[in-house]
Amino acid sequence: MASRCSPSSPRKAAGPAVVTSRRPSRKQARRDAVFVLYQREVTDLPLESLLADRGASEGYEPDEFTVRSVAGVVERQPELDAELAANSPAWPLSRIAPLERSILRLALWELRSGDTPPEVAIDEAVRLAKRYSTDEAAALVNGILAGALRDRPPADPLDKAGTP
Repeated sequence: MASRCSPSSPRKAAGPAVVTSRRPSRKQARRDAVFVLYQREVTDLPLESLLADRGASEGYEPDEFTVRSVAGVVERQPELDAELAANSPAWPLSRIAPLERSILRLALWELRSGDTPPEVAIDEAVRLAKRYSTDEAAALVNGILAGALRDRPPADPLDKAGTP
């Protein structure tokens, strides 16, 4: 990801990160959740550490949505993966890149939580895939999530802790 410093701005010396109480937008919170889920998959670091690092790098504490959705995805990952696999028979989950898997898991969790309208969850997932991956990945994400929505409407809302 590109640096926030412009080429002409001086670099600050490394030191403790300043974390403000600024609240990220829902789009930023969703992006943060995807990045934490991705980092968890490729590093196996503890969630608490990843969330703290994300907050430090962004300059704000992780949003409640970020924390709740990451916890919900991790808790329900086997169930989410089974549903994603059922909706992508031509692309086993192991062939889907970790970033796209993270986007898909978060979007499916959002679809099942009932907190986000289905159109928004799918549109945001496609937007993230286009922004951080490729148009082909965005089409794959759209197709898998559309199949999941068609095959199983959101009938199992989660409570605020991310559990059934």
